Amino acid sequence: MRTLLFFLLASISIAAQEQTVHGIITDEANLPILGVNIMVKGTTIGTQTDVYGHYEIKTNLGSVLVFDYIGYKSQEYKVTETTQEISFSMQLDTTVLNEVVVTGYAIRKEKRALGYAVSTINAEQVNRKSNKRAKTDLPSLIQGKAAGINITPANGISGSTNSVVIRGATSIQNYQNPLYVIDGIPFSGPLTGIDKAEKNRLWLGNTLNMNPNDIEKVEILKGLEATNLYGSEGNNGVIIITTKQGTSNPVSENESYKRIPENAFKNVALDPLSTFSIDVDKAGYSNIRRMINNGQEIPEDAVKIEEMINYFSYDYPQPQNGEPFSILTEVAQSPWNNDAKLVRIGLKGKDIQAENVPASNLVFLLDVSGSMDQENKLPLLKSALGVLVKQLREQDKVSIVVYAGAAGLVLPSTSGIEKEKIMQAVNNLNAGGSTAGGKGIQLAYKVAQENFIKGGNNRIILATDGDFNVGASSDRAMEDLIEEKRKSGVFLTVLGFGMGNYKDSKMETLADKGNGNHAYIDSMQEANKLLGSEFFGTMYTIAKDVKIQVEFNPNLVQAYRLIGYENRLLANEDFNDDTKDAGEIGSGHTVTVLYEIIPVGVKSIYVRSVDDLKYTKASSTANKEELLTVKFRYKDPDGATSKLIVKTLKNANNSFENASQDFKFSAAVALFGLQLRKSVFINTIKRSDVIDLAMAGKGKDEEGYRAEFIRLVKVTR
Repeated sequence: MRTLLFFLLASISIAAQEQTVHGIITDEANLPILGVNIMVKGTTIGTQTDVYGHYEIKTNLGSVLVFDYIGYKSQEYKVTETTQEISFSMQLDTTVLNEVVVTGYAIRKEKRALGYAVSTINAEQVNRKSNKRAKTDLPSLIQGKAAGINITPANGISGSTNSVVIRGATSIQNYQNPLYVIDGIPFSGPLTGIDKAEKNRLWLGNTLNMNPNDIEKVEILKGLEATNLYGSEGNNGVIIITTKQGTSNPVSENESYKRIPENAFKNVALDPLSTFSIDVDKAGYSNIRRMINNGQEIPEDAVKIEEMINYFSYDYPQPQNGEPFSILTEVAQSPWNNDAKLVRIGLKGKDIQAENVPASNLVFLLDVSGSMDQENKLPLLKSALGVLVKQLREQDKVSIVVYAGAAGLVLPSTSGIEKEKIMQAVNNLNAGGSTAGGKGIQLAYKVAQENFIKGGNNRIILATDGDFNVGASSDRAMEDLIEEKRKSGVFLTVLGFGMGNYKDSKMETLADKGNGNHAYIDSMQEANKLLGSEFFGTMYTIAKDVKIQVEFNPNLVQAYRLIGYENRLLANEDFNDDTKDAGEIGSGHTVTVLYEIIPVGVKSIYVRSVDDLKYTKASSTANKEELLTVKFRYKDPDGATSKLIVKTLKNANNSFENASQDFKFSAAVALFGLQLRKSVFINTIKRSDVIDLAMAGKGKDEEGYRAEFIRLVKVTR
């Protein structure tokens, strides 16, 4: 009895030491920050803030909470008996951010262009003749393997820590050791200040002891250019160490993006029609967000402005009279070009209530190849599917097909009510082998057709990093395969994961040709958005083959430019051709299109004059009220014949200050994308101009995504 009482009292005492802490984290503008990491110092216990900046965490009294977010200063708070809430505004730390952005990628991309001296020692050279001990002194490993390096025992005493001096160093201080950059993170001085976890991961101490088997390569930089690149901390030279674990960090050179030639201004007298396929893919924005959050350089062809704009929801009116869309138009002075106006065209798809949604036949097609064996790939995929499975009903069915070296069925068609069984099959998956993507897709379509629900939602959900390397692997081969399979009436949703070898071009091809959509999941926040709050929009198509054609009035417009949608352009005659494939729209989705137009009579550097046409004249109707006419064509999800909707926009001379909040915010996102693409059609590259526009259009922002965009712009350099 005494023993039982002792343990009971001990349990009460231990429980009394626990404290639940919550709070809201904001930025310097008092906007909530999504994704702040809150860790209990010295442990692996942690959490993140949600879209409202809110968090909650259980910890012990006396522990220290560390708040960390890229581009902001890390802050620590001790938990006491009175600590129940910790809320504060984080402060920007642009110095640290600039260091990470520059050092992480400039070396790889600009090695030849900058002309600084670089010596590279690969893994084989590091390990050659090295001591067989698990840990060994790094200077010893690189001694004699690169020119221009002096390595001597500290103070000349045998057995003391070796020091490295790169010849040509300009420092006159006693401490002449170079700057070390380990997996993109710079450390100066005797490597003090590294957190414990990082030391353990790299087997790194003040004496630079490292496991030679952990090293992928070592690069040694010297010269004035290297100093310019790294600042004063690089005065003594720079040693860049890439560990084998570090090679899994995001590297844009191994990612694949289709070339995007930017749309130019077109002369209305020569080409008054603009025709393209509506696109509601949102992968472009979350992919760029991932790059910014990782301090990665953004390839210009990764910037798809239409996907950035359409990532956000806008307050468009609900459709009326049984139509699947509502259409909104607006015009105002361009905020970045005094000689132009900006036109916004907005669509909103009708919302389908859950009780009216047809039964679903879903096939999860999951990539479990070796390239998925990273924390932000298969483990994140499993958690993301957990969000989707929660949405399933009894009448819904799920099958699971996986592919690696071969393809196989791991879960036959199962009712959505058996969530535990479905998730058990998902959680039992492991990564390994090559990627037989073609075989996987063929099997997935076979399973979908065997369980086809007439009048239902038949869809394959492909989750992968897009790295197909066995069988039908080329974009063209995949395109032919998907074009053939989509005739079955099965739609395709493509979910992208991971970084470093992300094949965006393949993902886009699969989604476009499979009558589906493409999204990129970089975090659980994105999974909750895409597969939780936007589940019906992601999974249920309300209209397919949606096309838009805009006719500009030559009496009012001399030139126009479509912003984005470069990969969606159609020939004008394709608009009335029902055999031409186009985009799809899901339940409740909004689609936004921006045009920049040059009015008649305005001189602009973007418009070149042409001789008057002899046989073709402008419209005979001197209509000076209508700026343009918008025409939409769409098919029902199971239809073969398109339907037409027409909308006109009257001319107006509105200042952009008087534009709607949604117009201002969509323009801010477009301007940011144009800056990232280094567009020649804008007159400002200042991030502050983007921020001012976004702040003016932020509105209620109940989910916090607009505030997150503003923060991303602030930390981008």
